[in-house]
Amino acid sequence: MIAISTVNVRFVVLLLLSWSSISSADATLNLEDQLRTLTQNYMQFKESVETNFEAKFHQVEDKNRQLEEKVIRLESKVQRLELVIALRENTVASKRVDPLTGRSSIPRTCREARLADPSLNSGMHWIDPDGQGVGDDPIYVHCDMTTDTTSVPHDSEGPMDVGHCADPGCYSKAVTYNASLRQMAALADLSGECHQSIKYDCFFAPFELDGIAFSWWNDKDGSAKFFWAGANTDVHTCQCGIDGNCVESFMKCNCDSAAPEQLVDSGVINDKEILPITRLNFGRTGQEYSSGVHTLGRFECTGQVAVTGMPTSCEDLWRIGHTLSGFYSVKGLKMVESVYCDFSKLPNEAGFQKWIGYDDVKSAPVYFYVQRNSAFNTTNVPIPFQISRLNIGNAMNLSTGKFTAPVQGTYFFSFTGHAQFPTSSSILTLGVGLYLNGNFIGWGVVEEYNTVNLQETPLTLQSTLNLQKGDEIWLQITLISDGVILFDNNDNWTHFTGYILEEELIF
Repeated sequence: MIAISTVNVRFVVLLLLSWSSISSADATLNLEDQLRTLTQNYMQFKESVETNFEAKFHQVEDKNRQLEEKVIRLESKVQRLELVIALRENTVASKRVDPLTGRSSIPRTCREARLADPSLNSGMHWIDPDGQGVGDDPIYVHCDMTTDTTSVPHDSEGPMDVGHCADPGCYSKAVTYNASLRQMAALADLSGECHQSIKYDCFFAPFELDGIAFSWWNDKDGSAKFFWAGANTDVHTCQCGIDGNCVESFMKCNCDSAAPEQLVDSGVINDKEILPITRLNFGRTGQEYSSGVHTLGRFECTGQVAVTGMPTSCEDLWRIGHTLSGFYSVKGLKMVESVYCDFSKLPNEAGFQKWIGYDDVKSAPVYFYVQRNSAFNTTNVPIPFQISRLNIGNAMNLSTGKFTAPVQGTYFFSFTGHAQFPTSSSILTLGVGLYLNGNFIGWGVVEEYNTVNLQETPLTLQSTLNLQKGDEIWLQITLISDGVILFDNNDNWTHFTGYILEEELIF
């Protein structure tokens, strides 16, 4: 628009100049010619300007479009790079172990994944059931976050025709999973329940006929199995056999029937100790009218094996997430035990746990050493003491002479004293007994025959006892002759000691 306005101004100026330079006689003719020429020039100039402007506009548009395409290509490359980085990060994360916890940074089950990140949606996710950086690679599974179900896909999920063959197991199909058998065994050990569904559509294609097995499947160890529903059994059966509603009541499977109709047997194998199914074998479909189609479900696990209280084994430690091999303390039947856990192995593998010994664990120290500094001859009452050399835990009451067990465990006690026989007699006796809650346990006894002069004789008593918390132990004179005393003249000849040997765990 600016260029066109300039042309108009120039046109007017030229017109005025033309009027001032020509004579009036030729004015009209010259003016018309000049106007015509000027108009043509103006139109050509205008067309040129518009053409150039439109060309430049299209050039700018082309450059803008090229830039947009380039940006799209770059964004696509970035997305591909992000995908590659994500896959690499998954691989690296699967091998990364937290040095503080010894746990793999990738979850072991879908349940753990959801607990770690409640915002996760159901779908395909990476998990690492064996949980060890040096173990098998992580596996790509389907997670149902609403039911905490981990499903391992395989290559035989859709309906598959077994074709026509007559011999037992002449059709044989190996099942390939998106996971190693080791990872699936670890998943089963961690889960509260695992199962796998199987369906067989049949027409004159029996599993078993006249005692001959034509069809079976192989478990995780490769062993042949002939049941098609329920838990591990050596009995050939299907779900209808378990429910008692097969098409022929005396049969264990629908497909074993000779009825001329399309039949089906479907069931769920729920014994996680033998799953997953690794191979399917079918036969006796040699006739043109015979047919068999199998459909195998995914290996699925839910829940978690609960570990309550203090772990009692390496397996308990593994289940709650420990993956760093080393020495651990676990709860034994009565005491804390030390074990070595090799978490590069699975619980059912040799060398997973090695027992080391017992840990000397006590909730509190308990031991005492008390003395008397004077004679004592009262019978059937606890012997009191005046001097405390040690009384750690304050379980020994000197004034009452009673020891009260602060915890359940095994205790050792020892007593030493002197008996004095001051008078002449044919037989003199002193007996000091050990009592538990008023019940006689045992005693130490000394006797002198034909005593003539004053004589002092030592007596001793030792015992090891299993005590419950609150049990009371004391000493008392249970047998004494005239003139005999438990002698002490401030020389501290009377000693009573005790201490806990082993504390029993109570949970």
